[in-house]
Amino acid sequence: MRAELPFLGIMTAIAIAFPWSNAWAYLDPGTGSFILQMLLGGVTGMLVVGRLYWEKLKEAFARTFNRRPNAEETEKPQ
Repeated sequence: MRAELPFLGIMTAIAIAFPWSNAWAYLDPGTGSFILQMLLGGVTGMLVVGRLYWEKLKEAFARTFNRRPNAEETEKPQ
């Protein structure tokens, strides 16, 4: 319940600041395609960044949960 309060507050502020009115707008099929491309591009971008920074992310999560990475992973063969 407490996590919903900031969200509800923000949505209420937006609704008060920008009251609903008829837009009389037309959304052609290209708009849906564009929105889908933007969503897929965003997800792909997050996956690429995650892949590039995987080791740093893994170490950050290990520190967050008070675990050390496996000794086998950190040791490098000589």
